[in-house]
Amino acid sequence: MLNERMVALGTQRSVIRELFEFGKMRAAEIGPENVFDFSIGNPSVPAPAEVNQTAMKLIQEMDPVLLHGYTSAQGDAGVRKMIADSINSRFGTSTRPEDLYVTVGAAAALCCCLNGLCNPGDEVIVFAPYFPEYKVFIEGAGATMTLIPADIEAFQIDFEKFEASINANTKAVIVNSPNNPCGAVYSEDTVKKLSSILEEKSAQFGHPIYLISDEPYREIVFDNTVVPYLPKYYKNTMVCYSWSKSLSLPGERLGYIVVPEEMEDHDLVYAAVAGAGRSLGYVNAPGLFQRVCAMCADLTADISVYETNRDILLKGLRDLGFHVVEPGGTFYMFPRTLDPDDVAFCEKAKEFNLLIVPGVGFGCPGHARISYCVQTEMIERSLDAFEKLAKCYR
Repeated sequence: MLNERMVALGTQRSVIRELFEFGKMRAAEIGPENVFDFSIGNPSVPAPAEVNQTAMKLIQEMDPVLLHGYTSAQGDAGVRKMIADSINSRFGTSTRPEDLYVTVGAAAALCCCLNGLCNPGDEVIVFAPYFPEYKVFIEGAGATMTLIPADIEAFQIDFEKFEASINANTKAVIVNSPNNPCGAVYSEDTVKKLSSILEEKSAQFGHPIYLISDEPYREIVFDNTVVPYLPKYYKNTMVCYSWSKSLSLPGERLGYIVVPEEMEDHDLVYAAVAGAGRSLGYVNAPGLFQRVCAMCADLTADISVYETNRDILLKGLRDLGFHVVEPGGTFYMFPRTLDPDDVAFCEKAKEFNLLIVPGVGFGCPGHARISYCVQTEMIERSLDAFEKLAKCYR
């Protein structure tokens, strides 16, 4: 007998991936210039030139046996030192190399944290709207997901519902700010209140409730928005980071976990993360790009393109009557659909070759995700198709 859960995961692609594949098929039929594919969050701006330059320099100058060989499971020591220095210079922290575990992107970071922390019967709280793979990762770690409904007016946290959901089985809370799919950034007030509640509830139940901060979009923010660095507010925070978005390197799969020195039972928690990485078979993150990302850690791709795209799309959709909470970051927008049935609305959009993702999969029905990490001219051309779509509901 096969593992039926794994069969299901292997045969049923996510809605995002299904739409992405449909877009490729449609582009082959009518031409890519006639398809407005807003399905997937694949960065549309190139990595900084320094990334390729650094990779070439390493390839040309470093001993190839060392360059392409195994590193320590937790990441090369020099790499972890460079990352720690970068974190400390930006956030005023005292992160040490031994607080860092280098991973195969943010997905592996989340899986290492969840598998290291969770036992059967544990619960992990997630706030809608949320990245759908969280449920896969949480259940894969043997825990269950508790979903807190969205505050659709601002996409901050509904604290009343959050407090009511915490119980003795709550092991961790996942936050994603800036948020995929809505682009919201948690304010400092939100972070302070969240931290205060977690401190209170941890004391009440006699065990730490861990905060897992999923931060692949940390640098992609607009209008001088500040993203609070959560370990400075709550000591039992684990940070999961990836360079996929900030450096436009999603295919290179490089990220890290921070287990702050101040965390309760730091050494045991770090050991659990490392043990999870071992159990999951990660061995070590790719050696070449460990070094490239660490050496380019303070750089970002040209995020001004995303801000331009956001501004054009936000104005265009609002002019057409869509209700949209302005994204403070990421390259996603999450308008309310003009039909309460967001799945039906997104199917209707396909008639105009608009590929947008139903919000129900993000735990927030009545909305749709638009990934505006595309060419600006495509955004401009798509507004006519959005207008035709809107007319269907007037």
